[in-house]
Amino acid sequence: MITLAEIKNKLAGKCTAHVVGGGNSGRAVIKLLNSYGVPLVFHEQKEEKLLPEFKRFLQEQNIPCFFGEHKKENFSGCDIFIPSPGVAIAQFAGLLPETALAVSETEIAYLFCDDTPILGITGTSGKTTTTAVCSEMLKEQGLNIFTGGNIGTPLSEYALKRLENPRSEKADVLVLELSSFQLQTCNALPVHVGICLNISENHLDYHKNMQEYTDAKMNLFAHQTDTDFAVLGQDIAHLANEYGFKAKTIVFDADKKNFPKTKLLGQHNQSNAEAAWQACQLFGVSFENARKAMDKISPMENRLEFVRELDGITYINDSKCTTVTALAVAIKAVSEAKHPIILLAGGKFKGGDLAALLPLMRGKVKHVALYGGSREHFENAWKNHLSLSYDEKLSQALERAKQTADKGDAVLLAPATASFDQYASYIARGGDFKNLVRNLK
Repeated sequence: MITLAEIKNKLAGKCTAHVVGGGNSGRAVIKLLNSYGVPLVFHEQKEEKLLPEFKRFLQEQNIPCFFGEHKKENFSGCDIFIPSPGVAIAQFAGLLPETALAVSETEIAYLFCDDTPILGITGTSGKTTTTAVCSEMLKEQGLNIFTGGNIGTPLSEYALKRLENPRSEKADVLVLELSSFQLQTCNALPVHVGICLNISENHLDYHKNMQEYTDAKMNLFAHQTDTDFAVLGQDIAHLANEYGFKAKTIVFDADKKNFPKTKLLGQHNQSNAEAAWQACQLFGVSFENARKAMDKISPMENRLEFVRELDGITYINDSKCTTVTALAVAIKAVSEAKHPIILLAGGKFKGGDLAALLPLMRGKVKHVALYGGSREHFENAWKNHLSLSYDEKLSQALERAKQTADKGDAVLLAPATASFDQYASYIARGGDFKNLVRNLK
């Protein structure tokens, strides 16, 4: 098992790092390592996707680039392999030298973060909300916080700022949302307090099976010691023993109502708040400051976000709902508010048992307006049990939903899929939905 010190020594020894992908994290880690003087090679299949300013940076810094199909010869001399999140490392089997070490962007960045303690959050659903709640609680206590990882800002951006200007403001806690993609290539990341909210079928178009997916999630806790803490949802508490956790384990249960009722929609958000409180008190956050923080929290964009009420019909944007499990959460949350549901679903299906949702959906979902990709998955599971329609575009499905809905109903965008059939991201999908709803008459 390699240590952080050994990774940093490799970098200091002028080994060559190959970075794959020109998204936010790829761009950030390239700039960080370039500033540190590490020899770099950049790979991107679709050259046209690169931001012009980043392309100029690569040219100005004379960083070798390979575009198009990944080839074994292009990875010759690769010592450290840094894939962008979402780049399945399995596709590089046989392309990398046997001695190449796969390292996540987050772990590379942490080498330059002065041993600042990490509060890491993972789980199939609820990560982003819980990360935001943790950050707000810690800030209410007066702590200086960096919030990033899978949510918005790569840790490499913070690390580069600190590297270039050591006098810049230093964080007291790094609050990091961490996906299975990021965790899979963490070799030694020291997480002081780790939260895993839940685990259910997800990203099976990326991971070869549920075991690999669960292993990646549990990597959050793999490098903890007996001075660290693991905060686990009740349904997955057994994993602490199965994976041999060394950290002190705290099991949270929202039903016990340790934390006051939040104004966020749904029992799942009560659970997220409970997890955040259990974690943040370990950093000295008082109950009163945690409660004050929750009073400031509003529903986040694309997460059960109220958009509009028109003619007595409520429109809700849950574009972040990209899994079957997240769809179950959304249906429960909206039905708790006593709204019969007209469901908008469809996109790039990532796996999961749609048929298993039928007992939950009966009596709650009046109609399902399908659109876009994966039509066959939904129809095969639901066509004999629910009222269904299909349109190619979200705009068409929304218009159909409007005509189907009655006063008191909720039109809920909860696609249960990735967005990549028609949109660049779930954010773009949610933005389009909101614009369409606001223009309804």
